[in-house]
Amino acid sequence: MLENLKKSLIESPIVKKGDYNYFVHPITDGIPLTEPELLEEVAEATSRIISFPLDKIVCVEAMGIHLATALSIKTRIPFVVVRKRRYNLDGEVAVHQMTGYSEGELYINGLTKGDRVMLIDDVVSTGGTMTAVLKALQNMGLEVVDVVAVIEKGSGKEKVEAETGLEVKTLVKVDVRDGRVLII
Repeated sequence: MLENLKKSLIESPIVKKGDYNYFVHPITDGIPLTEPELLEEVAEATSRIISFPLDKIVCVEAMGIHLATALSIKTRIPFVVVRKRRYNLDGEVAVHQMTGYSEGELYINGLTKGDRVMLIDDVVSTGGTMTAVLKALQNMGLEVVDVVAVIEKGSGKEKVEAETGLEVKTLVKVDVRDGRVLII
């Protein structure tokens, strides 16, 4: 299972962002090329581990969008994108996020108190973005039914779980050693 995902991860190039070893992959970066079979595989695997019923899928711009799109098509559940741009719509919620390599504001729109939601993202590594978004969703009075990161790297999953009380489900765990991605 997940053969396309695992093979593509093993073949990923590594770039340094300061002290951070960053792997470049179609799921996490949209490059070099995202094959439809890879998205189908991820959507299928994700649909098997999430709980229903759900009202909305939530993803974070930019690299959660293709995952939420594929999952939305598969499950017929609409999705909402947590954006990096302010729209000043009624009910918009601002979220400050910080990762190992970036910091900024995110904005949540299109959710209603009581909605049953799941969050999907490409990778959980430091846990900064995921923790910030999940806390905001909880503070908005939403029922967070599931949290999925396609790829787990580092100790971010444990951080998110400790700080939010929510389980983070992942499809594959990786580490970067000696300039390459290893499947754990």
